[in-house]
Amino acid sequence: MKKIFENKTILITGGCGSIGSEIVRQLLKHEPKQVRVFDNRETELFHLKEELKQHGNLRLLLGDIRDVERLKFGMQGVDIVFHAAALKHVPLCEYNPFEAMKTNVQGTQNVIEACFDANVDKLINISTDKVTNAINTLGATKLLAEKLVNNAEFYKGDKRTKFASVRFGNVLGSRGSVIDLFRKQIERKQPITITDPKMTRFIMSIPEAVHLVLKATEMTQGGEVFILKMPSFKLQDLITIINDHYGNDHENNIHIGLRQGEKMYEELMTEEESGNALETDDLFILPTLVNTPHHTNWKQRNYAGAKKATTKTYSTKTQKSLSKEELHKTLLEKGIID
Repeated sequence: MKKIFENKTILITGGCGSIGSEIVRQLLKHEPKQVRVFDNRETELFHLKEELKQHGNLRLLLGDIRDVERLKFGMQGVDIVFHAAALKHVPLCEYNPFEAMKTNVQGTQNVIEACFDANVDKLINISTDKVTNAINTLGATKLLAEKLVNNAEFYKGDKRTKFASVRFGNVLGSRGSVIDLFRKQIERKQPITITDPKMTRFIMSIPEAVHLVLKATEMTQGGEVFILKMPSFKLQDLITIINDHYGNDHENNIHIGLRQGEKMYEELMTEEESGNALETDDLFILPTLVNTPHHTNWKQRNYAGAKKATTKTYSTKTQKSLSKEELHKTLLEKGIID
């Protein structure tokens, strides 16, 4: 994998976020020519620079993906783009739908146009489970963003850019994730706020999420969606583990019910998508279905170790959850709790 990034100029939108910043850290180990962090948060850029100041090939670009001209200027000479910038919180997107559209949809189209303008080699878009059978604003806007990226293969003409997306499940330990929220509530001696203990979610760590992104960069032939296979858990088990682990009183829990736009379970692949899906030991691959001169024979594509997927849907509703003991062990092994 090192050869893919060695001596390359790489830009990460949303590069100060939990996923974006870890992509930056991992890329710097692969001897790139330059890593450009594109973000609209000045303070976060400063802190990332202080953390990684020993790397002379790191560049900090203050800008917003809503500004296409700023993107085009920052993307000059870039080989690979990782698009992690987005509005991501379900309730905030529900109550600010037009803002979600401007960032997640128009911002993504701006990134695509900047990639065309710079004739970059690859664009990897960070998508989410919320796009699968979308029921909320976040899911709807990210679904359209995913469609924009993957269908850019249809109209790219003679541009060399390969476009692909990766779908994440619940990235535990990231900023704003449920464990991050619970931990802060316990530190502040506040009650833990629980939506619904029967809720189920997939579990992945930040390093696993970034590994998927980098692997997708290596594997992409253009137009795919890559999905990491991962275990699922019950929220009730997670709450019990967190309370016990941090010595919190179980009586302090408050049930607030599902928030606007939330699902009881998590989905990453629909039955309709599974009909064309391929799988490896650790991934599902959804190839592009757009017939273009580049990809007319997509069924003949060769992904190392891939075979026709047998799974009909990929959802925490149908997948067996980890036991409480298995979940606790997994959280410790992945470094999600210390």
